[in-house]
Amino acid sequence: MTLALDRRTTRRLHRTEEHGIIGARVRPGHRAHLVDVSAAGAMIETSYRLLPGTSVELHLETDTAHTNIRGRVLRSTVVRVRPSSVCYRGAIAFDRDLPWYVADAEHAADNHEMRTMHPQRAATTPEVM
Repeated sequence: MTLALDRRTTRRLHRTEEHGIIGARVRPGHRAHLVDVSAAGAMIETSYRLLPGTSVELHLETDTAHTNIRGRVLRSTVVRVRPSSVCYRGAIAFDRDLPWYVADAEHAADNHEMRTMHPQRAATTPEVM
């Protein structure tokens, strides 16, 4: 039996008590249920069709704060089909780290586990005269 390599660089939080997020919506307002969330991404379930490779914007809120964060759908699958609805489960990689969990992301960088999806970039483009 071969074990799959876990490429996650930040800890996944599953329960509301862990992550504190009480509401999630896919823009323009489709309700979503968080399966798990980290600084780098989230797994959500929603009736909104999620297509791999597309950009989405999530609105996340806690008791004291809210934020909008853009990301890309990495994968999506149908998890439930009912006569009047379909439920999709999708993995979303955020374009930037979720501000609430930056400490987790910095910890991962300290462990030399940089995300391979986002290569290092130069700070600025050199000026050409």
